[in-house]
Amino acid sequence: MFREMRRKKQALRPEDCARILAQGTSGVLALLGDDGYPYAVPLSYVYHEGRVYFHSAMAGHKLDALRRCPKASFCVVDQDQVVPETYTTYFRSVIAFGAVRILEDEAEKRAAAELLAMKYAPAGSNENRAEVIRQEWPRFCMLELSVEHLTGKEAIELVRERRETP
Repeated sequence: MFREMRRKKQALRPEDCARILAQGTSGVLALLGDDGYPYAVPLSYVYHEGRVYFHSAMAGHKLDALRRCPKASFCVVDQDQVVPETYTTYFRSVIAFGAVRILEDEAEKRAAAELLAMKYAPAGSNENRAEVIRQEWPRFCMLELSVEHLTGKEAIELVRERRETP
């Protein structure tokens, strides 16, 4: 169903892909947008137990696209170091593929919102987190991408560097 990576030597291990998703702070969600045009939108997210969670407004292009077709990809760039001398970049990135659903169950929605809040404000108090979620709740939508396929790739220079480092 999913294509095999052409440059297999540059493929990241599944555990490295999961680490990058867990540590990243933003990524780009790609959907089938209006009139067959791709729609890619940068988002904050949290990765937890094989799922990626995003928050959203209650209406808009993203939700319209998801209602038409829930299939999506989500890309996180871990490294993008420009190397002008060799006209290249030393990159490392991950792409997750899966279906996105709008969380309707209140308990699921709240748990996802709390995961997101914990990621971006880990030092915040439980009381403050609960209050912010309560204030935003009426216009708060949570989305869940269930990862069906996860792939990652890095520049060949980073692969060589890793092999040479004891």
